[in-house]
Amino acid sequence: PGNPWILYGPTLRGNPDKAESWMHRQFLAAGIAVAGVDVGEAYGSPSAHPSFDALYAEMIKRGYSTQPVLLGRSRGGLWGSSWAIKNTDQVSAIAGIYPVYDVATYPGLKRAAPAYGLSVEDFEKQLKELNPIENAVALAEAKIPFFIIHGELDKVVPIKENSLRLQSIYREKGVDHLVELQKISDQ
Repeated sequence: PGNPWILYGPTLRGNPDKAESWMHRQFLAAGIAVAGVDVGEAYGSPSAHPSFDALYAEMIKRGYSTQPVLLGRSRGGLWGSSWAIKNTDQVSAIAGIYPVYDVATYPGLKRAAPAYGLSVEDFEKQLKELNPIENAVALAEAKIPFFIIHGELDKVVPIKENSLRLQSIYREKGVDHLVELQKISDQ
């Protein structure tokens, strides 16, 4: 409803690249705005949430829908799902392109810990509270639909620990019909 928009990530230096620019042009041609904010390599850390909150508030102020679709490509899945878990009433749906939901699989605890302001040991102790996939039940309970495209043989972002685990969480809550997972055969 309203002026539709997509909250997209990751928004890093050099992005959108050629493929992403093509995709963004398709959204714009369909009347869907695309917005994002560069929070660096935040890997789903709550420290990035104020930047997303500010972007969201600015988009609402400009007359856009109060419930955007979140679209995360690869590690963009971490920040999108992390923010959505805390803001379920502000999300209409989530889409992912080989999305990461489990920070332990990518980028791994050693690389992600600094973004969370923690040592690897402390991050490991707090993983249940901080890892988006460990808290995805909030998304299932809010009945937020997902559309995911994921390669079956993806070695960087393994489908089992990310997209299939998310689908399993939704199945456990009896709302797995809200997850459309398109598996791509990697050749």
